[in-house]
Amino acid sequence: MADPAYFALRKMILDEITPVVMVLPTPLVEEGCQKNGLSFVQMLSPFCVFNNIDVPVRTASDQPYRLQKFKLRMFNGSDIRQPNMEVTKERLEQVIADAGNREDSDLYLDPSHIETISTSSEPEFVPTWFQFFNKELVRSVSFSDHEAFDHPVACLLVVSSSDEDPINKFVDLFNANQLPPLLNDGAMDSNIPKYYILVHDNQNGSPDRATKILAEMRNTFGSNDCRLLCINSSQDQLVDRELNPWDPYGSNASHGQNLGCLLNQEDMDELKDFVRDLSSKDIIPNMEQRIRVLNQQVVSATRKGFRNQIKNLWWRKGKEDTPEVQSVNMYTFNSIESQIRVLGDYAFMLRDYELALSNYRLLSTDYKLDKAWKRYAGVQEMMGLTYFMLNQSKKDAEYCMENAFSTYLRIGTSGKGNATRCGLWWVEMLKTSGQYKDAASVYFRISGDEPLHSAVMLEQASYCYLLAKPPMLRKYGFHLILSGDLYKKCDKIKHAIRAYRNALSVFKGTTWSHIHDHVHFQIGKWYAFLGRFDVAMKHMLEILACSHQSKTMQELFMRDFFQILQKTGKTYNVSRLQLPIVNISSLNIVSEDHRTYASPAAVSVKESVWQSLEEEMVPSLTNAKTTWLDLQSKLLPNKLKQSNVCVAGEALKVEISFRNPLQISVPVYNVTLMCEYSANETLPGMESSSDTSLFTSSEVNITLAGGETTVAQLSVIPRKEGILRVTGVRWKLSDSMVGFYTFDADLIKKRISKQKRKAKHDTNKLEFLVIKSLPRLEGVVNNLPRTVYAGNLHRLSLELRNSSEISVKNLKMKISDPRFLNVGNPEVLNVNFPSCLEKKDSCPHKDADHETTKQSETVFHFPKDTIIHKETPFFLPLWFRAATPGNMSLYLTIYYEIEDKSTAMRYRILRAHHMLEVLPSLDVSFFVNPSSSSLQEYVVRMDVINRTSLRNFKLHQLSSVGNEWQISLIESINHIFPSGNLVPGQALSCFLKLTNVKKAVTKTDVWLDKDSSEAIFDIQRAPLINFHHYEQLHQKTSHQENPSTVDFMLISRMEESENVPSDVPTPPQIFSHHACHCRQVNHCNFSDSFCETKLKMTIHNSSCFIASVRINTFDSPPGGSPSGNKVGWHDMSTPPMDDTTETSTRKHVSLESVPPFIWSGSSTTRVKLEPNSTTEISLLVTTFAPGTYDLSNYTLNWNLLDSNDSREKEGICYGRPFYLTILSEQ
Repeated sequence: MADPAYFALRKMILDEITPVVMVLPTPLVEEGCQKNGLSFVQMLSPFCVFNNIDVPVRTASDQPYRLQKFKLRMFNGSDIRQPNMEVTKERLEQVIADAGNREDSDLYLDPSHIETISTSSEPEFVPTWFQFFNKELVRSVSFSDHEAFDHPVACLLVVSSSDEDPINKFVDLFNANQLPPLLNDGAMDSNIPKYYILVHDNQNGSPDRATKILAEMRNTFGSNDCRLLCINSSQDQLVDRELNPWDPYGSNASHGQNLGCLLNQEDMDELKDFVRDLSSKDIIPNMEQRIRVLNQQVVSATRKGFRNQIKNLWWRKGKEDTPEVQSVNMYTFNSIESQIRVLGDYAFMLRDYELALSNYRLLSTDYKLDKAWKRYAGVQEMMGLTYFMLNQSKKDAEYCMENAFSTYLRIGTSGKGNATRCGLWWVEMLKTSGQYKDAASVYFRISGDEPLHSAVMLEQASYCYLLAKPPMLRKYGFHLILSGDLYKKCDKIKHAIRAYRNALSVFKGTTWSHIHDHVHFQIGKWYAFLGRFDVAMKHMLEILACSHQSKTMQELFMRDFFQILQKTGKTYNVSRLQLPIVNISSLNIVSEDHRTYASPAAVSVKESVWQSLEEEMVPSLTNAKTTWLDLQSKLLPNKLKQSNVCVAGEALKVEISFRNPLQISVPVYNVTLMCEYSANETLPGMESSSDTSLFTSSEVNITLAGGETTVAQLSVIPRKEGILRVTGVRWKLSDSMVGFYTFDADLIKKRISKQKRKAKHDTNKLEFLVIKSLPRLEGVVNNLPRTVYAGNLHRLSLELRNSSEISVKNLKMKISDPRFLNVGNPEVLNVNFPSCLEKKDSCPHKDADHETTKQSETVFHFPKDTIIHKETPFFLPLWFRAATPGNMSLYLTIYYEIEDKSTAMRYRILRAHHMLEVLPSLDVSFFVNPSSSSLQEYVVRMDVINRTSLRNFKLHQLSSVGNEWQISLIESINHIFPSGNLVPGQALSCFLKLTNVKKAVTKTDVWLDKDSSEAIFDIQRAPLINFHHYEQLHQKTSHQENPSTVDFMLISRMEESENVPSDVPTPPQIFSHHACHCRQVNHCNFSDSFCETKLKMTIHNSSCFIASVRINTFDSPPGGSPSGNKVGWHDMSTPPMDDTTETSTRKHVSLESVPPFIWSGSSTTRVKLEPNSTTEISLLVTTFAPGTYDLSNYTLNWNLLDSNDSREKEGICYGRPFYLTILSEQ
C-alpha cells in the first residue's frame, strides 16, 4: 500500500482518526506520575505512535495485509466527552496568542518580496501555527454521538501499588458512576476490553509488594489482561535528554521542572514495550475480531435492510428536506445503523478502506431515508476521506465532501463545528490536487461569524490565492487586509500587523495608492500601540506625501504622525523625506568665479548672451601673456584643472524647489545646505570635514500652502581655501523630524569647455575649488525705471562699490543696446536736467559725450586713472531713453582687473540684467512731398497720435537733424493745435515747409508749444544726438547711402499725473521721437500698367532665447482676431501715417477702400534669430494704379525655442499700418 503520510491530509487523517483508549487511573497513580511533571496519559502518549509496527491484519476478507504505521489516542476517562464550546474557544485563542508571542521577533523584520513568496513552497512562508489551530478545530467536535472513530476500543484500569485494597480499586474504577456520560447514555458501547495495569513507584520502595498484587490480579482478572509498570527508577533526578519525548507537554510543567526527570532508560523502554504489546497483541486483534463479527451480522441483515429501504421510499417520498427530529436514543450503540458505523470506522482505522466504503454507502442510504441529516453528513464526510485514501476518483471524493459540508451547514448551529472540520479536510484534499483557488473558496465558506475564527480562515485563504497558478495577487492582498481587520477587532494586534505587512508586498509599487496608505497608516498605529514607535515611524513616513487623499484624511495622517513622533522622544534624520518633495531637476547652482552677477536676474541669462557681449572686452589667450586660466593650470593638481571655482568669502548660491503635495499648509524650518570641506593638503586622501567653521550656510523658513511649489534661495560661504562639496539639502518638519536629500553627483553633471579647445569635459557640478579671496565689484543703476513710456528720456547714474582691500583698475563696460542706454560725461552729474539740454548761442556744438561715443561704438573705456578702492563708491552718469515699446532686456557687462598680481584670477566681470516694460506713447510719422513752386522745397506732413490711455502730451519742438535743411510751419501752431495738449487717443496732423540749402543754417528747429518763452533743446548735444545716431545705425542706413533723405526729431513733454500729490516734486518728463531717412520715392511710368516696389522688413530678437519667425503676406487683410501674444514684439521703424483718427494701429483697412495690389514676392518666409540679433527680410509689392496703399496685410508668427515659460513661448503679430503712395507719371 502507498505511504499514507505522503500528503498532508493523509498525515492529518492518520493522526486524528485512530483508535481511542480510555484510561481510568487512581489519584495515587497520577501523583506518582506528577513527580515527572506528567499525567499518566501524557507519560504514555509519546510511545503511542508507531512508524514500523509491522502487524499482520485480516479483517473481513481472507487476504491479510500488514500495518506498518499505527497510532493510539489515549484519553483520561474524564476527557471522553463532547468539548465545551467556551473551553474550546479559549484554547483556540491561546493557540493564536502563543503563536503571536513566538513570532514576535518576525514582526520587526522587513516582509519578503512577493516574487520570493510566490516561488516558494507552501511550508516556507505559511505560519506553522495554522496546523495547531486547525487540529484544535478538528478536535473541537470529537466524541460526537454520530461517529464511532472516537469511541474507546479498550479501557485501561490503572491502580497504584500504594493503593489500599488494589483489587477492589480495579472493580470500583469501572463503576457506572465513574464512566463518561456517553457510555452511560448508550451512545457508546461500554462492553469494551479492559486491561488492568498496576503501577509501582520505585521511589516508594522495592517492587515486592507490587509483585504480590500482580499475582493476585492475575488470579482475579486473568493473566493475559494484567500488567505491571515500574516508574521513577531514577533516584538522583539528573536524567537529562537531548531529545525529550515529553517536550510538547512543557506548558503543563512547573517552572524549571525537567519533564520525565525520574524516568530512566529502563522505565522508558518498559513503557514503550507496554504500549507496543498492547497495540499489537490486544487492541489490533480485538478490532479485527470485532470487524469480522460485525461484518457477518451486516451481511445477514442485508436482505432485511433492502426491504426496509423500499418501504421507507414509499412512505417518505417528498420529505427529504424536512429537518432532523430524531433523538439521540433512536440510534443507540446496539442499533444496526450504529453497528454498521462502528464496522466502517474500525475498518477505516485498520486501513481496510474498501470495506469501510461499502458500509458507509449502505449507511448513507439509510440515514438519508430516515432524514438523520447529521449522521448522513458524517457518513458522506467519511466516504469522501475514504475515496481520497483509496486514491481513486477525485470527483467522487470532492462530491462527497461538498455534500457533507452543505448538509452540516443546512442543519444549523449543531452542525457548524462539523462543517468546519469537514471544510478543513476538504481544503487539504483540494490542495493535494493543486486546486488552490477552490481551496480558498472553501476557507471563505467556513470562516463563519466569529471574528477570530474568520480571521484565521481568511488568512489561510489568502495563501491559497498566492499559491494558485497563476498567483492571484490582488485576492491575496485583499484577504490579508480582511484578516488583519478581524484580528484587530479581536485585539490580536501582532497578528493584525503580520497580515497587513504581508499585504504590503502586493501593494508596493502599484497604483493602488489609497490601499497603500491605509495599510501603512494602520500598521504605524498598531506598532505605536505596542510601544514600538521606531518601527511605527517607518510606516508613518510612507504616508506623508498622500496627495491623492482628501484634505480631511491628510489632516488625520499628519496629526497621528506628529503624535507618534512626539511619543518616540527621538530625533529622526530621514533620507529623502517625502514632505516636502524636492524637485532635483530644478537644482541650480550659481558660483561666481571670474564672472559675477549684480542680481539674480542676471544669473538666469544664457551664457551665450554674455559671451557675445564680453568677447571684445576679455583678453584672448593668444594675445595675453598670462591669464588666470594659465595660472590655474600651473598652480593646481592635474585632478583639479577642470574643477569649478569659487572665491573664499563669496556666497555660493543654490536654488532648489520644494513642492507641497498635500492640500493643507505645511511649514518647513531651517532649510539649509549640507556641505563637506577638504583642505588642499589632504587632496590625495580626500579627507572631508563638516566643520561649520570652515563655511557658513544660510537657513530659511518657508510655509508651503496646499499644492504650492516654492524655490528656496540657499547659500554657503566658504571661509578658507580648499575643496567644497555641496552634498545635499536639509530641512525640518519639527524639532524631532529632520529630512535631508543627498545629491547624487553622477546624476548632476554639467558640460564645460575650455578656451581654444573643442573637447568637452565632465565636471562635478557639486564640487568647487575654493581660491583666495578676491575683490568683487557691486554695481547698481540708480533710478532706472521698470515701467516707462516710449521715448522717455532719463538721467541715471551707475554706482560701483568695492568691499575688498585690493583695488581694481582698467575698467571697461559694454551695453547690449545703446539705443536705450548711453554713457554720459561725468560733468552732467551735477547739472540740472533738462536745462542742460537747452540750446545756448554762445557755445559751439561740441560735446565730449558725443566724441567719446564716436571713438568706440561698442566698448566704453573708463578713464585711465579710474581706480576703485574699498569704501569709495564710483559714480558714472548714464543717459536712458526708452527707444521702442515692448518688454525689453538690458544687459551690462563691466570688466575690471585686479591690482594684486599674485591672485589666481587677473580679471573679473560684473554682469547686470534689467527688465523694462516700455509702454506706447506717441506714434509719429512724416510724409514728404515735393513742392510745385520750387525744386529745393518740400511739403512735410507730420502725423502724431497719443497712444496712451491716461496721459496728456504737450508738443515742444520739431527739429531737422543736420544743417542742410531749414524747416518752418506753413500755418500758425495756434490754428493747428489750439488746445496745446494732446489727450489720450487724439491725433494731430500739421504741414511744414522743408527747404534744402547749400550752406549751414540755424533755422532747424520749430516751436510747437503755444508758450514760445521756453527754450529750444539743442539736438546737436548729447544725449539727443547720440540716441539719434544709434537710431540711424539701428536701421543700417546712413546719409552717404541716401543723400536725399532727411531726419526729424520731435521733442515733447508729458503732463504730470493728477494722482501725484502736489507737494511731491517730480522731474520733468522729456520725450524724444526720431524719424530717420525720410525720403520721397516716386514710381512713375505706368506704360506697363503696373509698378514694383522693393521693401525691407527689419526684425530684432531682444529675448534670451532662439526665436523662429514666419512672415506670411496676403493680398487681402488676414482673417481672425488681431489679438495675439505680442510680448517683446513691436514695429522697429516709425512709419508714415495717413491723416486718420483711428486709435489702434492693429485696425485693418477694409478692402473697399484699398486699390488693388499684390505681394509679388514669396508669400511665406521663415527665419531663425539668435538671441539679441537682427535680420532683414526682402519684400516685393506690385501696384496697378496710382494711390495710397496700406501694406499691413501680413502676419508675423514667432516661437521662442527652449523657453520654459509657457505663457510667453509663442504668439502672432498682425501687420502694423504702413502706407505707400504711388504718384502718376504726370
